[in-house]
Amino acid sequence: MATKLFVGNLSFNTTPGDLESLFGQAGGVASVNIISDKFSGQSRGFGFVEMASQAEAQTAIERFHGYELQGRALTVNEAKPQAPRGGGGRSFGDGNDRGGRARR
Repeated sequence: MATKLFVGNLSFNTTPGDLESLFGQAGGVASVNIISDKFSGQSRGFGFVEMASQAEAQTAIERFHGYELQGRALTVNEAKPQAPRGGGGRSFGDGNDRGGRARR
């Protein structure tokens, strides 16, 4: 089963091909995703690499955590599940007219 790795401290010039080539040295790469700013399109300096197996992921962590790529020491560890975003609180405007004005 594939294992997703977090890769941080990337140069803004790093491409998915760069990461695929590097992590391919540790085993099969299932996917590469570099996170970019939704407005500017510029890299946010981190991404995710999905390795084909847990063993290959562990090899990649041991081999590339602290590895210097394009002048930056990489941070590589197993990705944590994404926490749910928003939606937990009570919303305003729930349909009740309690604003203090008279209904007519």
